[in-house]
Amino acid sequence: MARPAEPVLVEAGGRTLSLSRLEKVFYPATGFTKGEVIDYYARIAPVLLPHLASRPLSLKRYPDGVQGPFFYQKECPSPRPDWVRTWESEETQDERAIRYCVPDDLATLTWLANLANLELHPFLHRIQDAKRPTLVAFDLDPGPGAGLIECARVATRLREWLATVHLDAYPKTSGAKGMQVYVPLNTPATYPETSALARTLAEGLAAAYPQEVTAHMRKDLRRGRVFIDWSQNAEHKTTVCVYSLRAGERPLVSTPLDWNEVKRATVEERPEALQFDPAAVLERVRRFGDRFRPVLTRRQTLPRPRPVRKTRRAAPRGTSGAQRVARARRPQANGRSR
Repeated sequence: MARPAEPVLVEAGGRTLSLSRLEKVFYPATGFTKGEVIDYYARIAPVLLPHLASRPLSLKRYPDGVQGPFFYQKECPSPRPDWVRTWESEETQDERAIRYCVPDDLATLTWLANLANLELHPFLHRIQDAKRPTLVAFDLDPGPGAGLIECARVATRLREWLATVHLDAYPKTSGAKGMQVYVPLNTPATYPETSALARTLAEGLAAAYPQEVTAHMRKDLRRGRVFIDWSQNAEHKTTVCVYSLRAGERPLVSTPLDWNEVKRATVEERPEALQFDPAAVLERVRRFGDRFRPVLTRRQTLPRPRPVRKTRRAAPRGTSGAQRVARARRPQANGRSR
């Protein structure tokens, strides 16, 4: 058996790190190595790091690559360099407060990749206020018999329904078998509020399109349908970050999409048009920049419920589910985001 290569000293973000086992194959189906994982994260860092800034991170580590055992890790690994930023949560583990990593810089991102943390799962809030998410997340998970194309169709319907309450949304692949749709807020909101909106829309879509959508977690209800997981909008849950690698057979990436791409893929029924490896993602960023940048900058307010009247007329016959959602919730300030 060949001896492992000696550790390599590299500079990342002004820090010197010792990287080990760079030749180790992490994705056997393609020969993609640990060194290539670290290289990808270093090259994508300029657009990735803003999406991680000030967000606590849950780790998913694969020390022997994607075909070996993996483990989730909330606590930031120790020992660790003193320059790794951490944040102590109110959440506890073994009766101790959990201290999460906060990967704000290239050095920390590189250090985590060297620890075989393939996937990046940040929270929807920043450490400055753990009670206030900056977005609403819809996780579209296809059941048996459904796939990326079905997710794309549901994502398009979800976008249309969100438009009825004057909210713009941005799609991305999960990098695995599904998709996510993010609704940026960047204005004051609480998890109960974002969860309520997500659940209302998910259940509304499931009622309107019962053969295509389910809002229930029960796996026996998912066959041939797309499960809209509205429950991701919770203080103690994380979602895979845009530009994160995924630990599948091939090194695919959670990739921001343009809505025209989503529509074209559904028309052509080409799921491969919505799957991107690291090289393809780096080229897309070179051509288009960060298509997910609006999730960081777009300011929108949640629609507020209308006051309940003592007597309410039934919705007129033919009223669509989207119209019912729009009537149930009313945007502030003439319905436009600020």
